[in-house]
Amino acid sequence: MEDDWEEEDYEVEEVLENATHCSVCDEMTGHEILKEKAKGDGFDYLLKCEDCANVHTLHIRPPAVIKVAFTLTDGPESETILLEVDEDEEFIVEDIFEQSDMMWKINQILVGEGRKSKYALAKDVKGINAIRTDMVRVKLTMTRGEESEADIIIVPQETTYTGGNLIDHNDSTWRIRAIHTGSGRTMKGTVKASDIKRMYLHEPPRPEHFAPRTPRERRQAWKEGRLGYNPDPERPVGDIKKGVQPPTKRKKRPRN
Repeated sequence: MEDDWEEEDYEVEEVLENATHCSVCDEMTGHEILKEKAKGDGFDYLLKCEDCANVHTLHIRPPAVIKVAFTLTDGPESETILLEVDEDEEFIVEDIFEQSDMMWKINQILVGEGRKSKYALAKDVKGINAIRTDMVRVKLTMTRGEESEADIIIVPQETTYTGGNLIDHNDSTWRIRAIHTGSGRTMKGTVKASDIKRMYLHEPPRPEHFAPRTPRERRQAWKEGRLGYNPDPERPVGDIKKGVQPPTKRKKRPRN
């Protein structure tokens, strides 16, 4: 069953051809182009308002190109460069742009002496600070025995790490002991690289730490395939003392 509805209950979007502001109507109206003339890098248009028939000239010129100072921060390193932009280009905090094959996020816009703004046109900007956003630096504390050392890895921001997992770094395998996020630590949780303040790595136990020590542990290791393929794991003959055979069944005690 079709829903009943009245056309007047819905707003009908009006499409205007060559819409621009009419000084007589004092609003955006559709216009008819009477004449078009190239002027420098732009154009002059002789227009006629479709509502009031007012005829006027519209001058279209490309915006002037100006240079804006950008301070780009990648970890501990910063560099200030001048980028050419249109004077009417809009900049907003948290905007992301590409420069030198890297992605950067605006985190500060300076519009005056010590004044900051979340939004500004290029012509009003005194400087912009941005941080690299496609790659992030993760601080590490690596502990081997009683000794610890600090290091840094650079990874894509979408990389995740999980507490307890193994990772390879500097030709060694490490276990993630804990991940510090700024609001606390997790030993089992998964955290995005961009949210990690520091990651604590410990040297994992050596293989011999996991080596089976008893016949039972060895039989279990065979079953799990940790010692190779053995479809019928039995107690190794070498583990049975000479002259001693394990009992196959319990002897019955004589009744009184």
